[in-house]
Amino acid sequence: MRKYFCCAAGLALLAAAPAHASDKTWDDIGTVGEYTLVAAALGIPAIKGDLQGDLQAAGSIGAAMLVTTGLKETISRTRPDGSDDKSFPSVHTSTSFAAAATLTNRYGWKVGLPAHALAAFVGASRVEANRHFVTDVLAGAVIGELSGFLITNRFDDDVMILPWADSHGAGIVIAGRF
Repeated sequence: MRKYFCCAAGLALLAAAPAHASDKTWDDIGTVGEYTLVAAALGIPAIKGDLQGDLQAAGSIGAAMLVTTGLKETISRTRPDGSDDKSFPSVHTSTSFAAAATLTNRYGWKVGLPAHALAAFVGASRVEANRHFVTDVLAGAVIGELSGFLITNRFDDDVMILPWADSHGAGIVIAGRF
């Protein structure tokens, strides 16, 4: 039942979003989709009693938000609606894809596929809401995917892939239990 949570939420959002919806409606729908994915990424591990999954989801989503916010502050790009110069990249999209990638990496494609469909819908809603350019959304998706897949490992897996960084470099450590 839980694995259909994201899919049902995505279908509900699609049904609620007619093609002639206003920019505000698209903006609101994208925000609901983002919150739904974050709730699923944190809620499914909690329901399963998977504390490690919750920590990894929080880390993935937090890392995506941190990188995206840092880039927004560094790169000045005016939004399509002209409201400010914080268009690149899309935080809604990076957060949504981080949650979807976390669900996919942790629990498999049966949960991940509907989560990614909803994340893609969130990205599309940001363009339709006239808040982002397509390139803003694509960059957000890449950031989210990377954070989700680098920070999250498979549930009940004996192999862990952990990113690391210090002032002299960065890399990935692969640890296994035999």
